[in-house]
Amino acid sequence: MNSKAEEKEREAEFKRNLQLEGLLSLLNGALGGAEKKLLETASSFGPDYPLIFLMGPLRSGTTLFMQWLARCGIVAYPTNLLSRFYGAPVTGAHIQLMLTDPRYNFRNEILDFNSQISFESENGKTIGALAPNEFWYFWRRFLPFKELDWLPDEELFRVVDQARLVSELTTLTRVFKKPFALKSMILNYNIPFLNTIFSKALFVQIKRDPVTNVASILEARKRQLGSENEWYSFKIPEYLQLKDLDPINQSVGQLLSINKALKKGMESVDESRKMVVQYEEFCQNPRQVFDELVTKIDLFNLNYRYCGPDFFRISRNPDEKDKSEIGKAITRYYDEG
Repeated sequence: MNSKAEEKEREAEFKRNLQLEGLLSLLNGALGGAEKKLLETASSFGPDYPLIFLMGPLRSGTTLFMQWLARCGIVAYPTNLLSRFYGAPVTGAHIQLMLTDPRYNFRNEILDFNSQISFESENGKTIGALAPNEFWYFWRRFLPFKELDWLPDEELFRVVDQARLVSELTTLTRVFKKPFALKSMILNYNIPFLNTIFSKALFVQIKRDPVTNVASILEARKRQLGSENEWYSFKIPEYLQLKDLDPINQSVGQLLSINKALKKGMESVDESRKMVVQYEEFCQNPRQVFDELVTKIDLFNLNYRYCGPDFFRISRNPDEKDKSEIGKAITRYYDEG
């Protein structure tokens, strides 16, 4: 059993660094003019490449999938370094290239950044300047969410600066000269919106065994918030109906509601612009998923060779008691419609 002091120390690891928040706010505000000028000259950076929007519920394996993409080297992505420039990402991309790309290395003056991508993370957080970042501060610049982390598509079309959002993300593909992949689960309920405004996009949905997925949600709640009773991750449209349930039924409702929304949203996307990845199958044979992915990207005349691991160990196998309780809650969810 962990002591209360240990639990508080563990929770403290996930708290925001307010000094860093203030510095980043100041920096991103000051870079606004530079960002505007770079976007005005975006066409000079070359052609744009596709965006890869990674969709899926919390704790489904999206972080591992992003780390895998990063290690394979086939895409650009939001790094921990780039995430610092959430208000001026194109400026940040140029700074990242200057500091980390071997093409711009001058007499080994700056070789201090960690370029080795590991497959370790803690509740979505990675370590290393070039490790994948969730990029939520970037998304939240465009999404005026309030109590819920959601607005219907028709409202997003009205309030989101679509031209700026499209311009920034497509320009990132031009700067890096690669497809740009990013976690987009904050818009799990708004796939048709993204599908409409981005002409070059591939939607990748991650699915995981629901019993294991729920067990992982409960574990993440305890690790980050100190209790299974606390809501974890985005407040979805069903939050108000779920918030007073016990932890297992709440987590089951959270997961299955998201999966339902994803299924509906993906139905609106053309077959050539989407793929569904089962987490367990991905872990067993990532090369096969890679082949499917590049087949989709090859529609944009790009070719890659696989250089990743042969398999991943499937983590978090809940005990029989937890499996039984979670399984019963899943059955109740479907029985109650």
